[in-house]
Amino acid sequence: MSAYKCIDCFSGAGGLCLGLTQAGFDVVYSFDIDAKAIATMRANSDLFNNHRCEVRDITTIQVKELLSSLSLEPGELDLLAGGPPCQGFSIQRRGMDQDARNLLVESYFLLVQGVAPKMFLMENVPGIEGKRGHNLLHQLLSRMSERYFIHEQILDARNYDVPQRRRRVVIVGERKDAGSPFFAYPAPSSRTITVRDAIGHLPEPPLDGSDYPGLPLHRRDRLSHLNLERLMHLKEGQGRDYLPDYLLADCHKRSSTVIGHRNVYGRMAWDDVAPTITARFDSFTRGQFGHPEQNRSISLREGALLQTFPKNFIFVGNKVEVARQIGNAVPVNLARTIGEQLIKCLDRWTTLNR
Repeated sequence: MSAYKCIDCFSGAGGLCLGLTQAGFDVVYSFDIDAKAIATMRANSDLFNNHRCEVRDITTIQVKELLSSLSLEPGELDLLAGGPPCQGFSIQRRGMDQDARNLLVESYFLLVQGVAPKMFLMENVPGIEGKRGHNLLHQLLSRMSERYFIHEQILDARNYDVPQRRRRVVIVGERKDAGSPFFAYPAPSSRTITVRDAIGHLPEPPLDGSDYPGLPLHRRDRLSHLNLERLMHLKEGQGRDYLPDYLLADCHKRSSTVIGHRNVYGRMAWDDVAPTITARFDSFTRGQFGHPEQNRSISLREGALLQTFPKNFIFVGNKVEVARQIGNAVPVNLARTIGEQLIKCLDRWTTLNR
C-alpha cells in the first residue's frame, strides 16, 4: 500500500510535519506565512522527503488550484493537518478577546471543507476551549460534523515521549464514509523522558557566547549581573519563590499565589520534565528556563531537543526567530505518536472501503 498523502497547513519549522513523516505519511505539500520557518524546512529537506513547501497565506489559497497542482481531486487527500496560530486563544495573552489570528481557525476549516480529506487533524492550545475560542470552535465543528466524526481530547506531551509539560487540544475528524468511527487517541507511554535524558549529555557551551564547536545553536545567552545573581541563588527546580526579596522585580514582590508567575527566574529540574517550551524560552526571566545547574538559560539547541527535534536539525534565522520557531512547534514525538494512530485508522478505513 502506498503511503497516505498529507498536506500540512501552518507548518512552522516542521515539528508536526516531521512527526507525521516519521509515522509513515507522505507529506506532499506544506505551507506557512513565516518565510524563515519555510527556509528552515527547506534546509532540512532530506528529513521531509524533499516535498514541496512554500511561503503562503491560507486566506489566499484557492482549493481547485491547490489540488490541481498536486494532481488530486476533492475527497482524494488522506489527511489535512495543521495548527492555526494559537496566541489569540492563550490565557496568557492580555487585551481584547477579539484577535484576528483566531479567524485562521475558520480559514483552516474552510480548507477542510473544500479539500474534503478522509481525515483532518488540528492541534491548538487548551485556551481555544475558553471564552476566546469555544463558541467559534464549536460552531465550526458543528458544521464539520455533518460529514465527519469529530474527536476532541487534551493530550499532554509528557505522556508521549516528550520531556516537557505541554497540554494541547488535539481534534481529529474522520469522514463518515465507513459508517462508524475508527480513530482512537494514543495510550500514554509507560516511560517518562526527563530533562536529563534529553540534554544531560550536552557539553557546557563556551563562556564567550559562541556556539559549541560542531553543535550549532548550543550557546549561552548574555545575562545581566542581576540575572546571573538570581540564578546563582537557585537550585534545580526552584523559581522566584526561592529568591530573596532584594533580587525580585517590583512586580514579583507580591506572592505568586496571588499574581502567579511562580516559575519566572526558574531552573529546570534534571529528573523531571521541562515546563512548556514557549516562543521566548531563550530567557529564564520568562519562565523556568534556567539550566538545572549551570548559570545560564538553556540554549536554543537544548530547547529544540526538549521539543524532540533531531540533534542535527537546522534552524534558519536570528536568535528571536529561531526561538519562536522552536517554541511554536508541535513536539516531533507527539506528532509521530498521533500520526501512527491516524494511519491505523486510515488502514481500517481503506480496508472497509475497498
